[in-house]
Order: sequence, then structure tokens, then C-alpha cells
Amino acid sequence: MGREILLLVDALAREKNVPKDIVFGALELALASAAKKRFSEDVDVRASVDRVSGAFSFFRRWEVVKNEDIEVPSRQYKFHEAQEEDTSLQVGDFKEEALPDLEVGRIGAQTAKQVIVQKIRDAEREQILNDFLARKEFLVTGVIKRMERGNAIVESGRLEAILPRDQMIPKENLRLGDRVRAFVWKVDRLARGPHLMLSRTAPEFLSKLFELEVPEIEEGMLVIKGAARDPGSRAKIAVHSKDARIDPIGTCVGMRGSRVQAVTAELAQERVDIVLWNADPAQFVINALAPAEVSSIVVDEEKHSMDIVVDEENLAQAIGRNGQNVRLAGELTGWELNLMTEIDAKKKSDEESTRSRQEFMEKLDVDEEVAEILVQEGFATLEEVAYVPINEMLEIEGFDETTVNELRSRARNALLTQAIVSEEKVEHNIEDLMNVEGMNKEIARQLVSKGIATQEELADSATDDIVDLIEIDAEQAKALIMSARAPWFANS
Repeated sequence: MGREILLLVDALAREKNVPKDIVFGALELALASAAKKRFSEDVDVRASVDRVSGAFSFFRRWEVVKNEDIEVPSRQYKFHEAQEEDTSLQVGDFKEEALPDLEVGRIGAQTAKQVIVQKIRDAEREQILNDFLARKEFLVTGVIKRMERGNAIVESGRLEAILPRDQMIPKENLRLGDRVRAFVWKVDRLARGPHLMLSRTAPEFLSKLFELEVPEIEEGMLVIKGAARDPGSRAKIAVHSKDARIDPIGTCVGMRGSRVQAVTAELAQERVDIVLWNADPAQFVINALAPAEVSSIVVDEEKHSMDIVVDEENLAQAIGRNGQNVRLAGELTGWELNLMTEIDAKKKSDEESTRSRQEFMEKLDVDEEVAEILVQEGFATLEEVAYVPINEMLEIEGFDETTVNELRSRARNALLTQAIVSEEKVEHNIEDLMNVEGMNKEIARQLVSKGIATQEELADSATDDIVDLIEIDAEQAKALIMSARAPWFANS
């Protein structure tokens, strides 16, 4: 019998191209599953197959748990009783007892066979997936084998992948038997069906298609710096040339548009704008908004946004249909873009100047004339007055060293006062959150700074929202939310 088992394991490992240890593991799980059928109660059985002789043996197991945690006596053992028998056993260990006379039986053998087949099938699928991932391929070309609830199951060689409905290009009508190409979006090893998830809407799909059509990208002479898409309608892709002799846009367009046309054909005629990347963010944004012409740009590094001024006649073109052009330009460049006309820009500038002037008069205790000079010289905040290099302020006409030092001192004192008031306000606001079990001051301060100031607001939050807002892991966020919800259940 032992020799037969060894031959079976060897044959299965060769046929399915999986390691012997996986086959042995599947066999042990199958034998254990079959052995459980011999018991009328819910028990835990472990099977062991000797890798040399092929002999197998069975053990009944009990998990050692705290005395008060016993829920299933047939599978669990009290800690103090386990210690009386073996002092080395700790909570979480297993107490085992050999089952020398146990026979699997006919029904058990059938169960074992089903488990083995399923485990080997899973292992074979995992091996095929690992082989594919090892090749670091990002594009899959295959045939739609079947449709399941709107999702397409794509077969590519021995590999099966799923193209979800929401990852198909809108208005695209894919049918059984169609040949389709898609980007490897993610790998979901917990999925019951195919582990490989595909996408035809991801920006990366556009990038990979250009890599396929433009040899200069694969050769490293051209680099794709980013892509943004409104699937099935319009897209933008940023390219950069490492060789000054190569025109990146013309190279991507190809002779008579052949290269870009091949890409758009794959994307259901999605219009693609090829944008010249630039290291200067403002120039990159100007390129991304083309063909609309930009009059001026004001960059706000702190907010990572840009105010973009365009002529009235260029505004509609810059915005695009339903805001498409400016939205894609923002996604491509990574900046928040605020489009406005020259009239709007002047109005905003006047409002900001008035606000700065009032703040200087109030916080620095200066008259309107001094405040106006600071505004005219480009100062907009107290931080700038306090920390801009002193030599820059000394260049202002009418400001001597005494005046500059006094202004800087008043600005720093005003900032310090604001910081103290802000800290006191935060400390007051976190009082309610500190009633939540497991809460600490650092997390409470972070939550308040993000707009969650009460236990009720925390209770209404989702785990993912909290993880996105502050530096905390999902498990801790979930625990805090459940603690915040405790009063709900206490009052029910």
C-alpha cells in the first residue's frame, strides 16, 4: 500500500507539473477529511504520510485554549487540563492522540479522492499563474470562453482570467468567442474562480498598447511618464524623449498616424492626445491642456494646485465637454487645476490682497500704508513676513533694519499665539474622542484635524475612510470604530 501511494504521488506530480510536497499535502488533507467521516461528533483529525515508506497514520487533535474559551469540547482542550498531562503545551498548541486502528472506508475513500483532485487542480492552477507572473507580462490576449453575470472569462493558453463588466470599455459589446486584449489589473488569489483580473479601462492599458506599437519605448529612447483616460471617449498620455534627435509626439503618432490609430482601434476609437512631458509642472500643465491656450498660471505648492488663466474664447476649449479636458489634464499631471478667466483671476487676486492686507494690519499692528507695501511686494502670509530671508525685506524701499526686525518679531509672535490657540482648541475637541476605548491623544488629534471631532462621527465612519485619513492600520481603525459604536448596542 505504501509503495502504491508513493507511485501515485510521483505520477500526479509529473502529470500536473506540481511539487511532490503539494501532492503529499493534498493527500494528507484528503485522508484527514475521510477519517472524520468515521466519527459522529465534530472532531479534528490530522493525517500524516511518510515521505519515504508511504505509510500513513492518523491523529485526533484538540486545540489548547483558555479555560473560559471552550466552545467546542470535541475539538478544544482546557489549558489547565493540558498542563496536567504535558507542561510544554501552551494556549494555541494542539494536543494529539494517535488513532492506530482507524480505517478510511469506501465512502471516506471517495471523499479523499474528491479532495485530492480539487487540491491538485488548485495547485496546478497556482503553478500556471506563477509561471505567467514570473514572465512579467502585463498584456493578455485570449478568447472569451464564457460570460458570467456580465463578466467575461478569457482563456489564454492554459491560463484563465476574468474581465469584469466594470473594466470593459463603455458601450463595448464583447461576445462569446471574441478575441480580446487586456491589461493585467490585479491578482486575487482569494477568488473562487480565475485569480487573474483584467482591465480594458485602466490607464496602464493605454501605456502598454503604446509600448507594443512604438519600438522606441521598448528600446528606452522614449519614456511614458503617465496616462489618464475617460474610457471609450478620450485619453491623454505624456511622453518624454531621452534622445534630443527624436520627436516624441511624432514618433508615437507614426507614419500617417499608423501607430496611434492602431491604439485607438484597440480602444474602441477612444481619442488619444499625446502630450509632451516637461520637468517644470507649470509647462507640463500647459502642454496637457492643449489645444487650449493659457494666458498665465499661479502655482500653489502647499495646496498642490494651480490657478490657470485663459481668455474667454479659450475657456470652453480648456474645460472640454463636461469638464473632460481639464479633468484628464489634472489626472495626468497630478495637480488640482482651477480654470478661470482674466476677470475671475483679477477678482480673486483682489480678494486675496484685501484679506492679506487686513491680516497684516490686525496681526502686525501696522497701518494700511505698511500693509499695502507688504502686499505690493508679494507678501501674502504671516509666515512669509516672519521667515523670508532678511536681506529680501531690506530691499523694500522705505524699510530699514529696525523696521524689518520689528515686523519679523511681530509676525513670529502672532504665529506663536495662533499655534497656542489652535493647540488649546484641539485639546478641547479631543475630549469626546478620548472616551472611546483604545483611543490615544495622538490618534484623537489626527482625527480632529481631519474633521472627525466626536465619538458619534467616528462611529459613523467606515474603516477604509479612517485608514485613508490618518496613519493607522485597518485592524486598529476597525477596533476604534466598534468601540465608538458601543453606546448604540448598549441602548438597544
